[in-house]
Amino acid sequence: MSMIEVEDVVYDYPTKRALRGVRFTAERGQVLALVGPNGAGKTTLLRCLAALDRPFSGTVRIDGVDTQDDPRRVHEKVGYLPDFYGLYDELTVEQNLIYAANARRVTGAKAREAVQRTAAHVGLEDRLKSRASELSRGLRQRLAIGQTIVHDPAALLLDEPAAGLDPEARRSLSDLITGLAKGGMAIIVSSHILSELEDYSTAMLVMRDGALIGDGPVAAGGAVRVRLSLARPDGRLPTALAALGVRQIESADDAGALVSLDGGAEANAALLRALVVDNFLVASFAEERVSLEDAYLAAQQGGRA
Repeated sequence: MSMIEVEDVVYDYPTKRALRGVRFTAERGQVLALVGPNGAGKTTLLRCLAALDRPFSGTVRIDGVDTQDDPRRVHEKVGYLPDFYGLYDELTVEQNLIYAANARRVTGAKAREAVQRTAAHVGLEDRLKSRASELSRGLRQRLAIGQTIVHDPAALLLDEPAAGLDPEARRSLSDLITGLAKGGMAIIVSSHILSELEDYSTAMLVMRDGALIGDGPVAAGGAVRVRLSLARPDGRLPTALAALGVRQIESADDAGALVSLDGGAEANAALLRALVVDNFLVASFAEERVSLEDAYLAAQQGGRA
């Protein structure tokens, strides 16, 4: 069973259809980058997943629980950080975390243990007695994220979590998300900072006009290509690559080529060996990763919503 299951979700505002038949699944340990232009429906989708908005039609299940049948139970299974979050400024970090735990039915000794664990996760163990109003922007963001994970949710939904953070705080956030995913959470992160999403995303949900391009998760950045160049031009190269079974040739001429291979490092080594045996003077042979931005733009241009 998938941790997040979305089937044909439709959501209407009075003057606009915000979601149009959205369907996808997310598994434990998966980090989905939710990307798309402003007004594409990203925040509406997250609110439906968090059981805060009720779809006009369709089904959302979190860890097997239907958001419409038992929204309170879903709230216990989901951590949701909206774009504009709130903290109780007069409460300490510890009190904010205890309140968030209690609101999700984690109480007593379990709540105190959860607070200590969460404070360590978000790097606030030395600030537990500080008031939220005394924290910097980056530390306030850490506390807000702490409130979303204090009850150890099965799924985590983050809407623009890095907005306003400095580079060091963004790196800490990236490490935190990676660690939570390794711990088994299914995570969806909406952000316009594609270079940041690239650090931890395993796939993308690309939205346009309320629908998903590709009808579900598509490959995120990180796809590997190989760029090779020759020390001396050789007109045999394009034909030789095809004869060697290279199916994805993005470009090739007598000076070099850009190709994609199935099979990882072993396939790369086999191709290099074959070219050398065939007397090609290979001057460079290096992996090149596709950026998340390139993958996103390709999906927007080539997909249909």
